[in-house]
Amino acid sequence: MEKEKTIKKIPERSEIARKDTWDLSKLFQNDGEWDKGLVEYAEKTEKIPSFQGTLGQSAEKLADWLDFSKEFGVLEERLAYYSELRQTEDEGAAAARAMSGKFLIAAAKAQALSAWSAPEIQAIPDNVTAQFLEHPRIAEYVVYLKKLLRYKPHILSEKEERLLAMKSETEVVPRTAFSVLTNVDIDFGFVDTAEGATPLSQSTWSVLMENKDRDLRRRAYAAFYRQFDAHKHTLAALYAGQVKQNAVNARIRGYPSARAAALFGDNVDEAVYDNLVNVVAKNLAPLRRYYALRKKALGLMELRHYDVYVPIVDALNEGKKRTWEQAVDTTSAALAPLGAEYVGVLRAGLLGRWADRYENKGKRAGAFSAGSYTADPYILMNYKDDSIRDMFTMAHEGGHSMHSFYSAKNNPFMHYNYTIFEAEVASTFNEELLFRYLKSDAEKAGDRDLLVYIVNKRIDDILATLYRQTMFAEFEKRTHELEESGSPLTLDVLRAEYRALLEKYFGGACVFEMESDLEGLRIPHFYGAFYVYKYATGISASLALAERVLGGGKTERDDYFAFLASGGSRFPIDSLKAAGVDMSNPAPIESACAVFNRLVGELEALLDF
Repeated sequence: MEKEKTIKKIPERSEIARKDTWDLSKLFQNDGEWDKGLVEYAEKTEKIPSFQGTLGQSAEKLADWLDFSKEFGVLEERLAYYSELRQTEDEGAAAARAMSGKFLIAAAKAQALSAWSAPEIQAIPDNVTAQFLEHPRIAEYVVYLKKLLRYKPHILSEKEERLLAMKSETEVVPRTAFSVLTNVDIDFGFVDTAEGATPLSQSTWSVLMENKDRDLRRRAYAAFYRQFDAHKHTLAALYAGQVKQNAVNARIRGYPSARAAALFGDNVDEAVYDNLVNVVAKNLAPLRRYYALRKKALGLMELRHYDVYVPIVDALNEGKKRTWEQAVDTTSAALAPLGAEYVGVLRAGLLGRWADRYENKGKRAGAFSAGSYTADPYILMNYKDDSIRDMFTMAHEGGHSMHSFYSAKNNPFMHYNYTIFEAEVASTFNEELLFRYLKSDAEKAGDRDLLVYIVNKRIDDILATLYRQTMFAEFEKRTHELEESGSPLTLDVLRAEYRALLEKYFGGACVFEMESDLEGLRIPHFYGAFYVYKYATGISASLALAERVLGGGKTERDDYFAFLASGGSRFPIDSLKAAGVDMSNPAPIESACAVFNRLVGELEALLDF
């Protein structure tokens, strides 16, 4: 008699245990208190015009405005984080979505009423500004003001700034529509597995792509992309609209391109971006060699797109699962070289309620860390206890959160926020330490299969962060250049551009499906333009810093902690240079490619190929 199959069900939010959810009470005790906070925000907003025309009168008047701005900004951050985090718990929850909508309206009004402030500060004569910067009450705002003054060539008139601020709430429409479509409206259905019907979602899809059953991977891949194919015209229109918006905003503010505008805030030269793309393009041979090795190890006649994530060996599929608590134990041990304080704070947060741990229906896919000045550095995850990848995600997001912890602890509010360019260093640094810890354990145990698994996993992670994100970065560069040259971004154009990059990076080592190029329409990070390249530069910097810290002593570790504590006090290139790595030249990228090449060689030796 055939065994009856069960249907796995994604739980509702209400079915998740309280201890497994984040505690947002440090932001607001509940939704009602948030509503009161929004009323306070509206009241403060009405006070903004009273400062207009006073900022250049004296350092004290400027300080009065900056003190008000700080207090207002702290409240604004609390309101924004609470409403956004509540919304990510269930993208379909009407109450949370209404909160986000109310905040966006209120924030747009505040931006419009304060549109005069940046132009007014920048209109203060340079010699007067220099005097103001020496005043004791301005001390904690010096970094903020110097960064603001850099934007002087790109700030418009008060009237123009007010008009732009009034339309700011419309800026999120493409991103919001994409998120609702892909996380709520699209029903990916179920996939039959040996354990029963498994719900297919953006979260479970990544786990299914690691399943050893190739037919299951093929069916899951087809079912997943069938839904993107059914919505391809909408997805293409949303992304094309986002690119057009980026290009228009750059032109309005006088930047030469959308990319130049995106990199300006970090003071990162476009050559850094081009160095990444060019160096990786010259180092595609190890990537193609790895795909050939993968094909041989899996015993395949041809490597398909749904074969590139499955582990080469099934070393960890022994019925053993890692609970959240066990993953925290392992991660804590791996990060021990960073010291007791670092590990203790992170461990307490992960075992406490920094993290929203598990998937529920409607929850945003993937993972992120949201650090705030007054509350915890929250972590969203969709943790699966049968996927070692999720333990690496825990270490990754924990790196972000501890970066936020040290930044908030050591900097004034107005410049505690570090850049994304720096953020991806702290996260991938932790991944490298976890890899080295697990690899050492496997070597000591003489467990060849586990060692193959861990090395293969690290290769896949560097591939995903260095090579894959660089491919994404090249796609963004191409799409924005097309838009800025007057070429319409149609569905066919977007698919052709993405397929060309798939062929370039895989180099004929992989056979693609007809729908494979739809991958370019499902990447959430594309709705934050020129973000993804920072993953690739980040892992390049982190690999160099991990080698420096683990191979050094107190000085090297102190340099790294000074980097974590620097917040937004320095531009990222300067901050990383002080920590011991210079991202203004190609050397760290070349070194990262060499690490990847070495790991592929190690895997070849382990497999005796």
